[in-house]
Amino acid sequence: MAENNLANNVKRELKTRHLSMIALGGCIGTGLFVASGSAVSQAGPLGAITAYIAIGIMVYFLMTSLGEMATYMPLTGSFATYATKFVDPAFGFAMGWNYWFNWAITLAVDAATVGVVMNYWLPGTHQWIWSTLALILIFGINILSVKSFGETEFWMSIIKVVTVIIFLAVGLLTIFGILGTHIDVVSNLTAGHTGGFVGGFPAILAVFVVAGYSFQGTELVGITAGESATPEESVPKAIKQVFWRILLFYILSIFVIAALISYKNPDLLRANEAHVAISPFALVFKRAGLAAAASIMNAVILTSVISSANSGMYASTRMLYVMSREGYAPKVFGEVNRRGIPVAALLGTTAVGLFTFVTSIVGPEAYTYLVSASGLTGFLAWVGIAVSHYRFRRAFFRQGHSTDELIYKAKWFPFGPLLALVLSILVIIGQNLHSFAVLDWEQIVITYMSVPLFLILFFYYKIKHRTHLIPLDKVDLSKTSKSESYTKK
Repeated sequence: MAENNLANNVKRELKTRHLSMIALGGCIGTGLFVASGSAVSQAGPLGAITAYIAIGIMVYFLMTSLGEMATYMPLTGSFATYATKFVDPAFGFAMGWNYWFNWAITLAVDAATVGVVMNYWLPGTHQWIWSTLALILIFGINILSVKSFGETEFWMSIIKVVTVIIFLAVGLLTIFGILGTHIDVVSNLTAGHTGGFVGGFPAILAVFVVAGYSFQGTELVGITAGESATPEESVPKAIKQVFWRILLFYILSIFVIAALISYKNPDLLRANEAHVAISPFALVFKRAGLAAAASIMNAVILTSVISSANSGMYASTRMLYVMSREGYAPKVFGEVNRRGIPVAALLGTTAVGLFTFVTSIVGPEAYTYLVSASGLTGFLAWVGIAVSHYRFRRAFFRQGHSTDELIYKAKWFPFGPLLALVLSILVIIGQNLHSFAVLDWEQIVITYMSVPLFLILFFYYKIKHRTHLIPLDKVDLSKTSKSESYTKK
């Protein structure tokens, strides 16, 4: 198998345990610890569980699609390269910049959120101080080595996983009346006359969006595959483990929340990053008689936010590096130091993180537009993964290859990538349907800003370079990319 390191003198340092925890930790964060409460409130207990199961299945198919391509062709910054090789160079260009923008802005947002979370303990301090310290810490982790990133994510993910396990144990003990006071579990789960479903399909669709945001980050295993010591072994294993862990952690967690807290509880809908004390996890711990629950959950959520920012720094830096090597970004971002760290790309991404301070100076309006500009970019990346895999497998067959040649085979092709594609598009469309019903153009622009930005990137490159959809028999199935050939010179 061809070497795919960032530079020839750097060993592949990410091990199977790193990839498993990176993929799992990437989807366990504020989406589960905080936003899950609003999911139960909006769609009811069974509606929320149904939505999370559906999105969980979709994410599994996306992961298997990515796993098949990543084991056949393990490349750093895989999304842009796969889209370029299997679909259209313009699609790869738009995918690369879209994904870089997604995580670069997420880094800025997460840094700002660190300040909000720290305000819980130290309300008298300026939030920008904590945001600055968070950026410095994350920059330091990523400039040391790939291994330092992997180890940091591994241990922060361990904290999140242990928290969920303790939560499930406490929740189940409370359901069976061993801890806390008596709770009418049946009434909570059935939600009275609604049968457990509140608001019908539109409410479930709204929770699709919440669940989709919760699961974003699982695709990081594709970015890290290029720097994995044994991608042909670690990527399939990570995908198999993550699927069952996602179902176990998310579905059981939603069940415990729904069983112990009425969907009418106003704290469920109010829970967000600014109201950590009313996280549904904290509410359940309080029901069990654990008075320090809010402070403990605040510490866990702080870990989750830093973990997300750390992953964002890594992913966006690697994507910017690869785009430079592919000719999609300035050449300076394609240079690496002796440890294989693309320092210029790291500095460029960090500069975007400094937008955090713009939100402190300009005000909440700038923050809103900053977040909205990247709001749908993660889902657009999922669309790109599904399309790229569908094209890859069809080209693989068209050129006379057999699935026996594949190290890891995605199950249920073509149903899997097509289902993931349809659901991803459905989630994108369903972001804010109400704004179309009342023709609120400001909300429409804020919500769907990412889509025209992606299309502008796509058509700009397509028109300038006159690219076209690559015929299946012309698709390049070689296990190298431009970025790889550069590092071999």
